[in-house]
Amino acid sequence: MTDPHTALDAIGMLPDTEIDIAEAALQLARVDAPDADCERARRQLSLLARDTVAAAGRIAQDELPARAAVLERVIAERHGFRGDTESYDDPANANLIRVVERRRGLPVALGVIWLHCARTAGWDAHGIDFPGHFLLALEGSGKQCVLDVFAGGRRMEAPALRKLLKSIEGAKAELRPGLLQPMSTRGVLLRLQQNIKARRLGVGDLRGALTCAENMLRVAPDHAPLWRESGLLHQRLDEIGDALRCFERFVELVPSGEAAARARLSIDELRARLH
Repeated sequence: MTDPHTALDAIGMLPDTEIDIAEAALQLARVDAPDADCERARRQLSLLARDTVAAAGRIAQDELPARAAVLERVIAERHGFRGDTESYDDPANANLIRVVERRRGLPVALGVIWLHCARTAGWDAHGIDFPGHFLLALEGSGKQCVLDVFAGGRRMEAPALRKLLKSIEGAKAELRPGLLQPMSTRGVLLRLQQNIKARRLGVGDLRGALTCAENMLRVAPDHAPLWRESGLLHQRLDEIGDALRCFERFVELVPSGEAAARARLSIDELRARLH
């Protein structure tokens, strides 16, 4: 089997539309849990996709509720995947291999499975970068059907979206333009890994958080904020040369603005320390 780091480097060279989201998430999961049974998870994901295609029949392009019902029936009902409400912060909830084993996960990890099945069926689907809670959208004939995969594929009309937003941002929050912004495939993968990185930072595991950030950069080598964050982590670990490399790459990607100015100050300070 290909080394997962090599696989991630190859994924990082692909156009976003050519990334197999489930396979990429499996490779990230292998790095995080090298002893986990990746092949078993891959077979289970293939079974889910085949069952979706078999159940889909010939649903018309604009029959989005029917497509949503197929996904719910296959993924949530037949195979039993649902959100982990009992141990939400368990790191296993963001590792796709563990999610497949446990049939429990975070919204974005479950979203990878739903996107995998929908796209295998030939349906247009994307993640939604909703504040504090990943959502999924099916598209067709100029229409959109928004689903909460953490809740088994519940349809999210405007009242439900408003209620969700208020639960996250407070009672005064209201729906506004841009809340249903589509996510790229890379964006979904980065949001998945962000959960792992945040948990490692939360327990003071700087090395683990840095490793996670570096693997995220393999998938998204031009993601400027990650270069800056990696530089800060290297700096906190007193790894001056690596910190310099990361800040310099950030400035290449973002040559102007306040963040670039702060990065240049860090570069100057680090170079002074080298001498």
